Amino acid sequence: MPADRLAMRQIKDILRLRYDAGLSLREIARSLDLSVGVVSKYLQLASDAGIGWPPPADLDEQALFKKLQPPPPAIAANPLLPDFAELHQELRRKGVTLQLLWEEYAEAQPNDHYSYSHFCVLYRQWRKRLSPTMRQTHAPGDKLFVDYCGPTIPVIDVLTGEVRDTQIFVAVLGASNYTYVEATFTQRLPDWVSSHVRAFEFFGGVPRLVVPDNLKSGVSKACRYEPAITRTYAEMLEHYDTAALPARPYKPRDKAKVEVGVQVVERWILARLRKLSFFSLAELNAAIRRLLAELNHKPFKKLPGSRQSQFEAKERAALKPLPGQTYQYAE
Repeated sequence: MPADRLAMRQIKDILRLRYDAGLSLREIARSLDLSVGVVSKYLQLASDAGIGWPPPADLDEQALFKKLQPPPPAIAANPLLPDFAELHQELRRKGVTLQLLWEEYAEAQPNDHYSYSHFCVLYRQWRKRLSPTMRQTHAPGDKLFVDYCGPTIPVIDVLTGEVRDTQIFVAVLGASNYTYVEATFTQRLPDWVSSHVRAFEFFGGVPRLVVPDNLKSGVSKACRYEPAITRTYAEMLEHYDTAALPARPYKPRDKAKVEVGVQVVERWILARLRKLSFFSLAELNAAIRRLLAELNHKPFKKLPGSRQSQFEAKERAALKPLPGQTYQYAE
């Protein structure tokens, strides 16, 4: 009904025909050429305002009009959203479920929260915005993903001038993304095994499983279902009370974590070293360590904290302790 003088006259007619003439809603609607719904609405507004017929003498037309206007529709405020980035991190803890997280969220906001089903839908929508490797949930201390970068960094021999390309080893912990990087001259078994030993020492502990790609140094027979681990590699892992779970061929999600880690290392570390000259492996690894510290402290874009903070808070304590003696490679 438009808010004008004509509307006020019709409202008065509705009240008069109802309370003075005693007409039904349909009869009033037919008499005034209005819908039954409009007649019913204004009669209800008059009843709520305590106004019958005739209206109070001290109530002028403008005041009466205001009393009989419907209240503005209430704007429904959406409940506060939980911090899904923090919840995503909490889900990595053993025994933590979405049901538990929703109960804690609802308890913190008893009068303003989403239902459990809506909560789950919103979380899954948020999760889809993460990269595939971030969507995978890894328990703290469970897996260490290892591989080599594609690009190499040259090292120049100061005596002979010979240039040797170095191989860049990358190890990424599944839950925190805490990363270890080093350069070696080859990917052969001695360097492969020694890089693992130094990675364990860097982390200060050992994961339950190591997930390598089907590299010849670690896997003697690449098989989709039961890849065979080289004997020396297996002995080294046994010394550290862990085991290898090689990524299956043609299953990129098995090693998505380290593939993303390798990409980050290539962009954050190797790209920054590309114009520098190195004259020893030790000099190159010192430069890598400086940039690696920056990488591990760099804040995440979509998750809270950094690799370092997540490692310290959740993963360090979940790693197995290092053995009393360092593994020594032998032919």
